[in-house]
Amino acid sequence: MDQRLSVAIVGGGIGGLAAANAMMRRGLKVTVFEQAPELGEVGAGVMLTPNCIRLLQRMDLGAEIDRLGARITEGSSYRRRDGSVVGPIKTSDTAGQCGVYGMHRADLLTMLANRLPRDAVRTNHCCVGFSQDAQAARLSFANGETFEADVVIAADGIHSRLQREVVEPARPVFSGMVAYRGLVPADRLPQWRRDVHLIWMGEGKHFMVFPVRSGQLLNFVGFLPSDYAAEESWSGLGDAAALAQSFTGWEAPVEQILAKVEKPFWWGLFDREPLDHWTRGRLALLGDAAHAMLPHLGQGANQSVEDAVALAAMLARAQRSDVAQALVAYEQMRRPRAVKVQLGARANGRRYDSQYDDLAQRDAEIADAGTLRAWLYDYDVEKELGC
Repeated sequence: MDQRLSVAIVGGGIGGLAAANAMMRRGLKVTVFEQAPELGEVGAGVMLTPNCIRLLQRMDLGAEIDRLGARITEGSSYRRRDGSVVGPIKTSDTAGQCGVYGMHRADLLTMLANRLPRDAVRTNHCCVGFSQDAQAARLSFANGETFEADVVIAADGIHSRLQREVVEPARPVFSGMVAYRGLVPADRLPQWRRDVHLIWMGEGKHFMVFPVRSGQLLNFVGFLPSDYAAEESWSGLGDAAALAQSFTGWEAPVEQILAKVEKPFWWGLFDREPLDHWTRGRLALLGDAAHAMLPHLGQGANQSVEDAVALAAMLARAQRSDVAQALVAYEQMRRPRAVKVQLGARANGRRYDSQYDDLAQRDAEIADAGTLRAWLYDYDVEKELGC
């Protein structure tokens, strides 16, 4: 009889696949259920920071990150709209051992999926039901199938179906901002450095660019105020001309990259208060299902990977009889840090959008951003667990 704990992960995104890799690394029996017909991510960039990079390296993914990602180097900076520099952007942990990378989301997802056995991921499985008792947890799917496991992990994103089985969902509140995103081939901007992360800050809006896919593509995001609460989705098609007009008069590189944009996508930014609980019995929330956050610290994916590795370590030490206690320990360890990151992202959005009566105070906080980034980047979840 197989004595390994069986884990069902609902959601085949970055958090779910990272959890599957971390758990298989520790000998757990894992099955991932994804509602879509195939695994896939939208065409957008994601920033991977040292607190995540060191964990992926331990999964033997370091060479793939170097090959598929784009290392961010010194020269990255926070700027005012006219290009004057407010401060440097931190590009490594304090020891200089782990760097910051821009990656295409699809590349990251493929990298994680390729390390899993083919039969570990089941697509076309939309979860519609959950139940549990002292012996097991059970899932039911829209296709009529059911599945039983020792543990269920809800990695099903900001619109999590399983979140309500744990806690009353936090009400999404429109932040008053929308984000336009897209990718521009770097060879269309030959004068652009392909190894820097730049953020321009203006009144009520900001704009950022960083490289992905070995510097072949430049990922841009423009954050703008809006009275219209756009859908909380990454796939709405935006107006390239309106986007460019919104940043007219900003430093030349901003206008140059926007002149090359053809089809930007946009999504509404919704904020949420931190959840009171992440677990109930044999069910635990992970990633955006546990701590959906605004994008202004670039930590969504990174915190999901931290969750994944912490949860894998907790479950590797657990028996079938004490799964619930292991999940509570996971929540007690991870929730305080995730909440601090959630609130930090909210505060950083105010800085980037210059929502200050005294911009000197904003500039001082931006110049001191290295302190917060060091707290983020130097953290080692496995070291904290004694792994």
